[in-house]
Amino acid sequence: MAAATSERDGGLLVVAAAVLWGTTGTAQALGPDGASSIVVGASRNVVGALVLVAVAALRRRLGDPRALPRRALLLGAGATAAYQLCFFGGVRLAGVAIGTVVGVGSGPVWGGLLGWLGRGERPSRRWLVATALALGGAALLATSQADDGGRVDLLGVVLALGAGLSYAAFALWSKDLTEEHDPDVAMTWVFVTSAVVLLPVGLVAGAGPLVSGSGLAMVLWLGVVSLAASYLLFGRGIRGVPVATATTLSLAEPLTAAALGVVVLDEGLSAQAVTGMALVFAALAALALHPSMTRRRPPPPDL
Repeated sequence: MAAATSERDGGLLVVAAAVLWGTTGTAQALGPDGASSIVVGASRNVVGALVLVAVAALRRRLGDPRALPRRALLLGAGATAAYQLCFFGGVRLAGVAIGTVVGVGSGPVWGGLLGWLGRGERPSRRWLVATALALGGAALLATSQADDGGRVDLLGVVLALGAGLSYAAFALWSKDLTEEHDPDVAMTWVFVTSAVVLLPVGLVAGAGPLVSGSGLAMVLWLGVVSLAASYLLFGRGIRGVPVATATTLSLAEPLTAAALGVVVLDEGLSAQAVTGMALVFAALAALALHPSMTRRRPPPPDL
């Protein structure tokens, strides 16, 4: 069993990981125009997995994937693959600031629903209020005007919501993996497994635009920094904090993304979009003040 991580240190590690995640949308926007979201997401996962394997091999901590719980490993890898596709698609269509805020802001809401449906955890009133705020904010964002006067792409918002669901599922199953196993080993094999799924998808979508200076720079940043480095931090951090707290601490990601979107990419936001983002942030703040979102009851039998 791996050494324990304190809640304070675990929280700081999760926040550091979230800041690195917050750079992904801007990196995609600064990359080559011809690269599809599918290729970007797949390449990030594949490069990141290769880096994780190399680091683990050098440290002689590659481990044996057969020792990991197979169900949690496969589900975590599936959630990771889905996140790559949903997130980059949502950010490309809805914008970096809006796509990231909706994706991460919906994470705790999805986490509460997963806990309710899958583990018999009854949502608290605070969670219900936070959910109402987040849904209201997402609705405002989905119907707001973009900086060019048109409507924010509804499909982009839907994909961002799918990214939030995928992240909540990933956090849930990562907790199962890292409680009894080395977090570096667990994160490495989760991403290796998801890379096996995404590699053929990326090849079919066409990786030609990545063979350029800006394309290679984007892929290296996304794979090495925003995935390999960040998830090594996250894998260590999630051991010390509850899943609900981890999703709430991810507030650092949309804060980073929104700041980069406005300052670096000059994304304009309408008053309605700002109001929607404020509601999502309010939902996250409500959960951060009291991370325990559920009242536990005995879980249903494992059939």
